[in-house]
Amino acid sequence: MISEQTKTLFDREVAKYPTNQKQSAVMACLQIVQQEQGFVSAQSEKLVAEYLGMAPIAVHEVTTFYNMYNQQRVGKYKFNVCTNLPCQLRDGAKALHHLEQKLGIAMGETTADGLFTLQQSECLGACADSPVMLVNDIHMCSFMSNEKLDQLVDGLKSAEA
Repeated sequence: MISEQTKTLFDREVAKYPTNQKQSAVMACLQIVQQEQGFVSAQSEKLVAEYLGMAPIAVHEVTTFYNMYNQQRVGKYKFNVCTNLPCQLRDGAKALHHLEQKLGIAMGETTADGLFTLQQSECLGACADSPVMLVNDIHMCSFMSNEKLDQLVDGLKSAEA
């Protein structure tokens, strides 16, 4: 069920497009759902599809194409480490493996305390700054050596204490 507040936010996004193209608001609507619930469930995808007059599979294709949509609950801090070739050539894979060891989880998992989720990412558009990662789909971190990764994780952990 979509709350009235969410419907109001959906309406605001849909109003930006011609009446016969309201499905253009799909990304914004998915973001609204994610902000409200923390992730986009299969049920939420169906509700968005119904609201926008789209096939549920079309909404699911959007959700699964972009890294910014979480299809399950994630930690408070989501790390997306670029693993595309330019970053791999400049230690992107090593950065990912270092985080796996530091956090005690594998890529795609969340720490038991719910603080960190580790994911790989496609190109983040900062190849010259690699290895790079995106924190919570907002903050780009560049030149992430093992020392900088440790500082980031330790700083976020201490901020929670």
